[in-house]
Amino acid sequence: QVQLVESGGGLVQPGGSLRLSCAASGSGFTIGTMDWYRRVPGKQRELVATISNGGITNYADSVKGRFTISRDAAKNTVYLQMNSLKPEDMATYYCHATVMLSGTYKYVAYWGQGTQVTVSS
Repeated sequence: QVQLVESGGGLVQPGGSLRLSCAASGSGFTIGTMDWYRRVPGKQRELVATISNGGITNYADSVKGRFTISRDAAKNTVYLQMNSLKPEDMATYYCHATVMLSGTYKYVAYWGQGTQVTVSS
């Protein structure tokens, strides 16, 4: 089995920074694309940033220039560096990855448990 474990959320003032991490644990798997989503109560889940296993990145327009997604393949970990945070960035952030288990030939979606980011003075 594969688990995605997030860390790094918390309270930050507007204009501040946070770095989220998401580590995949388990054995016998290959990770494809890794993403960060966020959800605000009452609103649809939003794709924030994505990174392919080749390092190609894409961002939501709302975070371009402020957030940076990266990954460490050796550690099966994806990061989200969030700078110049705004109150509208406040949400629960979820890590998502497509994972192929050994012996299978398809990628399956896995989700982390979510980490809260609060932006407030």
